[in-house]
Amino acid sequence: MLQLGERIVIVDDRFEQNLPVGEYGYIIAYDRNNDSAFDYIIRVPKANRQFYVPGSDIELERTLLEIEADRIEKEALIDFALSTRNEELFNRIMNVERTDEQPSDDDASKEVLSREEFIRQVNLKAWI
Repeated sequence: MLQLGERIVIVDDRFEQNLPVGEYGYIIAYDRNNDSAFDYIIRVPKANRQFYVPGSDIELERTLLEIEADRIEKEALIDFALSTRNEELFNRIMNVERTDEQPSDDDASKEVLSREEFIRQVNLKAWI
């Protein structure tokens, strides 16, 4: 749960309320109604309005800045590795990005089953 008064950025408009996506605002209250889909009441100074928003529509400004800084750092390292022809650094950066994006099942894909073992596993799963 976010703290009152924290600076947030509107990242989505799930309920199509014409929220100013990309603008910043401040959390001014929690919506305590259990029947409501909204979690927070925010104040957007640029729009001079208050909005009821779910928690998924907003993100802390500092979190977005950290994500952007990490992205810029990776891009700068890739540019440096390419300009200096540092293949080891480039491969390390690219491998880190791949592991961040998707978990690998290398152990399962490298294991080669014999025909009999494969049929036994299929029959076992079919039995269940």
